[in-house]
Amino acid sequence: MSSKLQTPIDYLKGVGPNRADLLRSELGIQTYQDLINLFPNRYLDRTKYYKINELQRNSAEVQIIGNITGFKEITQKRGKRLVGTFQDETGRIELVWFRGQKWIRDSIKPNTPYVIFGKVNWFNGVFSMPHPEFELLSVHEQNLSSTMQAVYPSTEKLSNKGVTNKVMNKIMQSLFLETNGRFAETLPDFIHSELKLLPKSDALFNVHFPKDQELLSRAEFRLKFEELFYLQLQLILKNLIHKSKIKGVPFNSVGPYFNSFYNDHLPFKLTNAQKRVLKEIRHDLGSNAQMNRLLQGDVGSGKTIVAFMSMLMALDNGFQACLMAPTAILSVQHFQGLSELANKLDISIKLLTGSSNTSQRRDIHKSLENGDLQILIGTHALLEDKVKFKNLGLAIIDEQHRFGVAQRSKLWKKGPSSTLSNDSETQIIPPHVLVMTATPIPRTLAMSVYGDLDISIIDELPPGRQAIKTVHRYDSNRLKVMRFMRDEIEKGRQIYIVYPLIQESEHMDYKDLMDGYESIVREFPQPKYQISIVHGKMKPVDKEFEMQRFVKGETQIMVATTVIEVGVNVPNASVMIIESAERFGLSQLHQLRGRVGRGAEQSFCILMTSFKLSQDSKVRLETMTKTSDGFEIAEVDLRLRGPGDIMGTQQSGVLNLKIADVIKDKDILYSARFYAKQVLTNDPSLINIENKTILNTYRELSKYKNIWNYIS
Repeated sequence: MSSKLQTPIDYLKGVGPNRADLLRSELGIQTYQDLINLFPNRYLDRTKYYKINELQRNSAEVQIIGNITGFKEITQKRGKRLVGTFQDETGRIELVWFRGQKWIRDSIKPNTPYVIFGKVNWFNGVFSMPHPEFELLSVHEQNLSSTMQAVYPSTEKLSNKGVTNKVMNKIMQSLFLETNGRFAETLPDFIHSELKLLPKSDALFNVHFPKDQELLSRAEFRLKFEELFYLQLQLILKNLIHKSKIKGVPFNSVGPYFNSFYNDHLPFKLTNAQKRVLKEIRHDLGSNAQMNRLLQGDVGSGKTIVAFMSMLMALDNGFQACLMAPTAILSVQHFQGLSELANKLDISIKLLTGSSNTSQRRDIHKSLENGDLQILIGTHALLEDKVKFKNLGLAIIDEQHRFGVAQRSKLWKKGPSSTLSNDSETQIIPPHVLVMTATPIPRTLAMSVYGDLDISIIDELPPGRQAIKTVHRYDSNRLKVMRFMRDEIEKGRQIYIVYPLIQESEHMDYKDLMDGYESIVREFPQPKYQISIVHGKMKPVDKEFEMQRFVKGETQIMVATTVIEVGVNVPNASVMIIESAERFGLSQLHQLRGRVGRGAEQSFCILMTSFKLSQDSKVRLETMTKTSDGFEIAEVDLRLRGPGDIMGTQQSGVLNLKIADVIKDKDILYSARFYAKQVLTNDPSLINIENKTILNTYRELSKYKNIWNYIS
């Protein structure tokens, strides 16, 4: 059966070359397999047949049994319309066609029972149904189609070319008739019996031609579970293969660097969450496999100190470490913060960015290759071919979603060389990899997109941190906000004012920023007040100069675009004002809010908007004022935007799901991952007889789907 399903769609009855080309270009349907996996968007309930005297004056879709008794053509401003009289024993309505009149007249047999279906209109005391679906009652009664009719995804081009939903239903019927409705089972007996699942053939039939609501629900559950089960199986298997096949540099001991720092130089007490994460990392580094771990934690949760202590484990075992950040600003901040810690232990640490000069680069390249340089911090510049490490043991990638897969894999190739046992060949041992993100990822998404990584979560803020007070204010409250700013500056605090930057309207946004800057300058005149301004059109050196003025406390207000979303760490800045907050996404608002609240004082975030707000904007603003929990915010963001927008195409490609939805079907996802883990824990190679179905299905999927590329 599997080979039959790979038949090109051209050969299916009712399709032909022209429709096949349309289905390929519009819906990506190449084969019978693709067609069977084109699942309906919704269903029309065809359980009821209305009598004409039961019709209501609404725009409901109804079906009626009756006869067409005659036609008339009515001339209108443009062309003509064809009107047919349709009647049953209780009354009559008009059927109206604005195009295809000749075909309609030739096709319909007068005074013969038909079933019509469509949307009813009430006008001038008469019910009418424009462009109804119609079918001979005798044919209707013999059809595969059920009382609940599937409505399939479509496009304007398909509709214009006559590939209507009725045509799609006919094509789907042809497929089931040609395959006898029999499809290979994909799940083992023990899962079937434990979850009381429908067989695969029954599930597919009832999702396309459901007999009733209950069978439809059971069919959808079965197919969603299967899809998510194989997604999770792939990710977990990928992780297992990674651990068994990809050896890592061995970190056998925790030595003087780590112990000295932990006992004598730790600037604050670690939270329990940080301790737990460090144990997880230590366990990975001590195994023979390469670490491949995602560390996620909210803004200010203390990921950087965990990263530094992980680096110390590398140094204790004679290896170098590096940290790569997406922007020069962020890499400079990391360098400054880590240098303070490294200097206490006499550790050699350097910074490499696109603006590093030739002599600095020469010095870094030399000391990296001879092993004198122990830690290198930088941007994409770390990936250059000239950057060669003597023995890189740990690579840390910050805000990893900003880097592509190809960029990350370049770091792999910078690990130390090792001679194989036959002494004739050397291989690169990839460094351990720790990827970090301050953008909390909802659990369902993390399980589906990063399910092949081991995940550590810092879900606890350091003690002494006060929650940031977040309020929403309309433009009409601006005078009160200005007064509040003056009061905070009097207390010695500093303030961020952030304007949105949307690339398509950069000129307008720049104008917004400059207008805002000028009004702030009027309200806070020199010499009493000093104001910094930072935006994307400035030269890097000017931007850095303005940033540093603010960091040193020489200016009280920083007017900026979102360039400060990640990067600046100013403990004395206690107020974040976000202008036109409705134009920002939730994760961006949360990141910006995280720029304050880094000192001991109470901090504030003020979301400024106009009165015109969409429903989504209202939800975002309410969420921000209600909670500071990044994971809760991420869940709301996921519901509003969907996984593709949040993860970007790089990561979300894996979620090209046909019927399941990681947001709505999270309970099924948890169940699928549980069973996938159970299967692979008991039988990692899938060689046991009870798992033969899984192995066969997995190999079958690997032939035709790009996603399944880790199958033995």
